[in-house]
Amino acid sequence: MRIGIAGIAIESSTFSPHRTTVDDFRITRGDSLLARYSFLDIPDVEWVPLLHAVSLPGGAVTEETYAALSEEIYARLRSCGPLDGLFFDIHGAMSVLGRVDVEADLIEGIRAIIGPDVLVSASMDLHGNVSHRLARALDLITCYRKAPHTDAWDTRERAVRNLVKRLRHGGKPLKAWAQVPVLLPGEKTSTRIEPAHGVYALVDEVEALPGVLDAAIWVGYAWADEPRCQAAVVVTGDDRDVITAQAERLARAYWDARRDFAFVAPTGSLHECVAQAIASPARPFFISDSGDNPTAGGAGDTSWSLQALLQMPEVLERTTIYAQIVDPAATAAAVRAGVGQKVTVSVGGHVDSGPCGPVPLDAVVEAIDQDDPVAGTAVVLGVQGLKVIVTERRKPYHLESDFLALGLSPRTADLVIVKIGYLEPELYAMAADWLLALTPGGVDQDLPRLGHRGIERPMFPFDPDMPEPDLTPVSTW
Repeated sequence: MRIGIAGIAIESSTFSPHRTTVDDFRITRGDSLLARYSFLDIPDVEWVPLLHAVSLPGGAVTEETYAALSEEIYARLRSCGPLDGLFFDIHGAMSVLGRVDVEADLIEGIRAIIGPDVLVSASMDLHGNVSHRLARALDLITCYRKAPHTDAWDTRERAVRNLVKRLRHGGKPLKAWAQVPVLLPGEKTSTRIEPAHGVYALVDEVEALPGVLDAAIWVGYAWADEPRCQAAVVVTGDDRDVITAQAERLARAYWDARRDFAFVAPTGSLHECVAQAIASPARPFFISDSGDNPTAGGAGDTSWSLQALLQMPEVLERTTIYAQIVDPAATAAAVRAGVGQKVTVSVGGHVDSGPCGPVPLDAVVEAIDQDDPVAGTAVVLGVQGLKVIVTERRKPYHLESDFLALGLSPRTADLVIVKIGYLEPELYAMAADWLLALTPGGVDQDLPRLGHRGIERPMFPFDPDMPEPDLTPVSTW
């Protein structure tokens, strides 16, 4: 059997002024695309690599970028010969300027070429969105079951193995789809804690039932303003009654838990979090600068928190790492000056100037790394004890090695302030304590403060006293 591989994967905040272009995507084709997956050694399958593009989350994708990527996928599909199946590797929360529900647009464009009989299996992030259009155009669809996403590659492998299984036996399954009018940020729906831990445990129970092939719950993406942005459930299988009943069961469990979802860590303003961290003996003490998290779609150059930290003597007199802020001009100035030299630069606030404009910084260049595969060039600018990582391109700081590459030791720091939401596993294990600062930016955790206008209403938590919704699943067979 011949199975194609294609997809465009990005999480896009419509509240961020950042714009995502082709240069932001890592594009793979041919053997490089096949090498992306370690689980393709399946007998009697010919894999047909088309195009896959993946980007760090950011602002909305430009129409020109989407057109270039999607048209290349379409062109390759037209010339690759007949396919039996397609592995559709997407995130599910891409926004394109001037469009809504763009993943549905993409798969419908693919269907127009490959026809209705080719089986298509999609792997998604649980922070993606599943409209009825998208669910109807796919034959199999699944998503991560853990947040943080420690099962991302397991999910892709499940999508592929389910596809091969159905190509060999059974063909197109039935699907029951339901949306749940709840829109919450990932920092309130981590599967590390209840109620998400218990709700997602039901997925395994449902999947184990006779007549069920796969079950999935999507939290949805909170920082885009489109009608599809809400929680969703899809149960796939061959027993119509079972998958319909179980889809409603999962939808009901998520809805019933809506008021119990809480932030994964204690929260407060940045000033409140810093005060608690200073007073605590725990070291290193981590603080999430959550409003400009680049892995949720933040521009990465919101400077509000940096300005506030520079005005806190208690921060400057301690060993504090701030990771990080994007500013190509400031990074270049630091490189020109060299390690050990003083620079005067204006940092951040050039892309997302809403919360705060560029921040003047008189600093010493303490480290330079011009070979970072993600950041391009990264530098450390020191202001007394505060070590500010400034990068040429947006980069999340999730690994200890990210810091060590710049000569920084987060384990021996007093405070580590990171543009992130919930801590990724390495940082979570390293942190002696942790607080989530509710800071402004394109992925502000205070959703009502952002001003959604395009989502369907009523919607929890925007309408906390809304009537009970109809959670009856809709068939997509």
